[in-house]
Amino acid sequence: MKVSLAAAVLAAGALLATGCATKKYVQATEAPIQAKADQASQQGAQNATQIKTTQDQLKELDEKTANGIDRANEKAGAAEHDAQDAGNHANDAAKQAAVATQKSDQNTTALASLRESVASLDDYQVQTSITVNFGINRDHLSDDAKADLDKLAEQILADKRFFIAVEGFTDSIGEREYNEALSRRRAEAVVEYMVAKHDVPVYRIHVVGLGPDKPVDEAHTAAARAKNRRVEVKVYTAPTVAAK
Repeated sequence: MKVSLAAAVLAAGALLATGCATKKYVQATEAPIQAKADQASQQGAQNATQIKTTQDQLKELDEKTANGIDRANEKAGAAEHDAQDAGNHANDAAKQAAVATQKSDQNTTALASLRESVASLDDYQVQTSITVNFGINRDHLSDDAKADLDKLAEQILADKRFFIAVEGFTDSIGEREYNEALSRRRAEAVVEYMVAKHDVPVYRIHVVGLGPDKPVDEAHTAAARAKNRRVEVKVYTAPTVAAK
């Protein structure tokens, strides 16, 4: 019995020793595997983070690219609009230049015609003249004034080469600015009557308002002032050139 018990103890000790050795072997074997697994897990997490970062960067890049394309399209559209505006401005400038050229040509033609018309102006002489008088502060024609203008129109319309100087005046009473405007209205009343009633060409009439200047009577009396409230109408004609 003692032998058997000892043998059993030895056998149990052998088994324990074998079990401890096996456990240590397993632990020694699993440790590197676990370390590699942990390393792999850590690397996977890093890779996932890197992938997420890369995806975010790509998304941001896509957004920037899209925004850049939009801005480029906007700039291209604006450039095209500016180019159209520039083209329109150029066309307008060309039209204005053409109109200005046309007006310049017309002015040149008119100036040449005017110079031709007045080339012999120094040869014109006073053919006839009348004086139309006005009441105080009045610029309307009296019946007598209209009758005198009727006679004058009958005399001049038969002539082809004439012009008429219509000069308005006032007396010396009142402010100069008012008198100058009044003298102009008096002269224009004469012109309006001759043009409207007798079809005298308005381009043959020269009008000026001289206010109290050039009085016919410098006395400070009512009679003198009445003489100065007037319009002088002078008809100038060119001398007839004898045919050769």
